[in-house]
Amino acid sequence: MATAEIDRDAGARPPASHSVDMKLEVIVIPVSDVDRAKAFYARLGWRLDADFASGDAWRVIQFTPPGSACSVIFGKNVTAAAPGSARGLYLIVSDLEAARKDLLDRGIEVSESFHGAGDVHAGPDEPYLFGSVRVSGADPKRGSYSSFAAFSDPDGNGWLFQEVTTRLPGRIAAGDTTFASQTDLAAALRRASVAHGEHEKRTGGHDDNWADWYADYIVREQAGQELPT
Repeated sequence: MATAEIDRDAGARPPASHSVDMKLEVIVIPVSDVDRAKAFYARLGWRLDADFASGDAWRVIQFTPPGSACSVIFGKNVTAAAPGSARGLYLIVSDLEAARKDLLDRGIEVSESFHGAGDVHAGPDEPYLFGSVRVSGADPKRGSYSSFAAFSDPDGNGWLFQEVTTRLPGRIAAGDTTFASQTDLAAALRRASVAHGEHEKRTGGHDDNWADWYADYIVREQAGQELPT
């Protein structure tokens, strides 16, 4: 029986330096019917970034899931892989049931939540995505990385929701943060606090969703977008 080993000391070690950033930004998925696949991924609510064609010989479409730095592309003569052969495509979510409900509300079939049976893996298949190792329901302890739900596109390319609420040590590199320093982040929070105070004056009461308002304000401010009121 295989066991998974997690390097919990990774966060204590300085990362190896690299001379160039390597950002995973695109995954290719094989489909048989381009327009059918386009309609499916549009129904998911993903952002359509591109739909390019060169006559009848070549076409490429790109979608990006909400909040993702990585996109998917598919099309005609984009890959020689068999349609439906992409498996174990992970979508990380902070609230599994909210993610399931979003798909169900869009008319997309998605599995019930499930978790794995200890250290048992699904043989040659991706862990938990196929096979008999699924245990019904979310992880009883609701441990991060432990709860899943699955769905497929019309060709059978397999997607997996994985609930992650607390990252493993070393998973997020400090240099990747949007803010360059603690001082910059503190200043952004102070600005949001002042603006939120005015917001509560206008609404006439305490805002229970203040954390969401703060996050929206800070993101919009940094992106140069219209600020919330």
